[in-house]
Amino acid sequence: MPPVRPTDLPPLADLQDAARVVSVPMRVRFRSTETREVLLLRGPAGWGEFGPFPEYDDAEAAAWLASGIEAAWTGYPEPRRSRIPVNATVPAVAADRVPEVLAGFGPVSTVKIKVAERGQSLEDDVARVAAVRRALPDAALRVDANAGWTHEAAVEALTALGPVHLQYAEQPVDGIDGLARLREALRDRGVDTLIAADESVRRADDPLRVARAGAADLIVVKAAPLGGVRRALAVVAAAGLPAVVSSALDTSVGIRGGVALAAALPDLPFACGLGTVALMADDVVADSLRPVDGHLDVRDVVPDPDRLDALAARPDRERWWRDRLTRVHAVLAGRG
Repeated sequence: MPPVRPTDLPPLADLQDAARVVSVPMRVRFRSTETREVLLLRGPAGWGEFGPFPEYDDAEAAAWLASGIEAAWTGYPEPRRSRIPVNATVPAVAADRVPEVLAGFGPVSTVKIKVAERGQSLEDDVARVAAVRRALPDAALRVDANAGWTHEAAVEALTALGPVHLQYAEQPVDGIDGLARLREALRDRGVDTLIAADESVRRADDPLRVARAGAADLIVVKAAPLGGVRRALAVVAAAGLPAVVSSALDTSVGIRGGVALAAALPDLPFACGLGTVALMADDVVADSLRPVDGHLDVRDVVPDPDRLDALAARPDRERWWRDRLTRVHAVLAGRG
């Protein structure tokens, strides 16, 4: 794929003038995150979000800035559908907290369950999955390991979870070669769980290599890490694999980009991981993009000025994000 670089990059001064940095508390800890910080951009086409996680370097963060610029300065492609099916997401909580987490999503028919959390055991994962199955006997269940398992641990875990009939396992191990090896080992054992690639697509130098290597049955795509909706659409088209659209723990402004991607795909065979605003204790808009009856409507969102003020990041964090914006803008301009 071509490098992520907007064809019409706004001047840095315009981005800085349009920026608001917010800090949004989480209802439950997710990816070691208890407070989600993002930088919001307002442009002629609306609002965009720049929210790469703090540990990402400037080169990786450049795709996220390109995505935010697309949203705020270019706008989204025309949708093919007006409603998007979404899954609930259960973080790596204790099994007894599962009903509380699910309650925040309302009625859903698909649930993604985080597993392989550092410091937890396979027994913790199995108990969490079992708790979801008890709460929603007829739901389609997925697990997401965020590449947290070794090959041996993944084989053991997915064999143990086989009776649950998972819809798929998302990024159970690290790397494209690791996925391909695991996929073969599971087939040898008669475990028919599908394998989905996430990090191996969005964090790869070549996001299409996972398809060429036969390392996955489907891919998980996120608009921001891939450089925006249009580039994500190109990745899906070139990969030739079924795609699931997911979020990167976004506010409703960022979720709007995921909704635009899901709405523009030619085919949408799976529910999308775009209901994660339900994991947040607050939001930057008054009318959050939260699922209703397991779906999100395709609609625009506009931050509420009072919410932006209430959620404004501390001055030191504001400076940190604005400095990061300056550096990443230079990367996109070819000067970083």
